[in-house]
Amino acid sequence: MPSSCDPQYAPAGDVSAAMMLIDSRLRAIYDGRTEVDPEQRMLDEQFTASLGPTGAQDLLDGVCTIIFMYMKWLRMACEEHDKDVVEYVVPNLVTTMLRMPGSIRPEAVPTMAGLAIAAGTGLSPSLWRAQYGDWTREEMNPLEATAFLLAEVINRITDDRDFATRLITDALSGADRY
Repeated sequence: MPSSCDPQYAPAGDVSAAMMLIDSRLRAIYDGRTEVDPEQRMLDEQFTASLGPTGAQDLLDGVCTIIFMYMKWLRMACEEHDKDVVEYVVPNLVTTMLRMPGSIRPEAVPTMAGLAIAAGTGLSPSLWRAQYGDWTREEMNPLEATAFLLAEVINRITDDRDFATRLITDALSGADRY
């Protein structure tokens, strides 16, 4: 019997907009801009506000879809080396998030770890999270950071700064054919 958190029941959301935000953050870090750029943050907030409630939910679902896709790729990569994705990825993700107290409040870390574990075990992160109520404003930065950190892990594994972005854009391009 399929789980109520099976990805087939999850909305994909606005994966393109979510990828744009994540890729923007990746490029900033790779360019050496490690401080939060107030102008970029303002533009991101204006963009998100312009989406309205439905668009904002689509963006959240899009980020969760990306987290699912990254964890699926990581799970397949780990399995090729007889490793468990949850054991290999989640502890490093948690440790990194705990080192980011300016962006991620410690109480958000278990939720983000749960999202990664859900995705790593083949469940929809957005449906898993929905069991616990609405998203909070305090979870937005940690959610973005989770997707960013997973992208960075993939880019480091592949030794290619654009691999994680291409992974998603190639999947979107392939989806257009159906």
